[in-house]
Amino acid sequence: QVRLVESGGGLVQAGVSLRLSCAASGLTFNRYAMGWFRQAPGKERDFVIGISWNGGNTTYADSVKGRFSISRDNAKNTVYLQMNNLKPEDTAVYYCAARRTMRVPARADEYDYWGQGTQVTVSS
Repeated sequence: QVRLVESGGGLVQAGVSLRLSCAASGLTFNRYAMGWFRQAPGKERDFVIGISWNGGNTTYADSVKGRFSISRDNAKNTVYLQMNNLKPEDTAVYYCAARRTMRVPARADEYDYWGQGTQVTVSS
């Protein structure tokens, strides 16, 4: 059974940093591309950032370029989302997702497995 468990969310002030983690189990982690998505109330789930199976390729949404980064530790079956200079518009539930592919998918419907999400709230 595949499980993705996000952690690290919380309530923070604008301008600070936060790191989310996503621990995976039940899959051969180093065969999977990993992505982070976010969903604000009343909005669709949007792609944030993704990383290839070996960490060699990353893809970003324009809205987070220069502020967010992604990394993975295949020995720990964990992917990280480093968020710097957070803004109120970053407030959302953040989800990690997994897809067995050599690419870095950027659409939600391309991912096979999802975590339950972690709330990030940025106050101004």
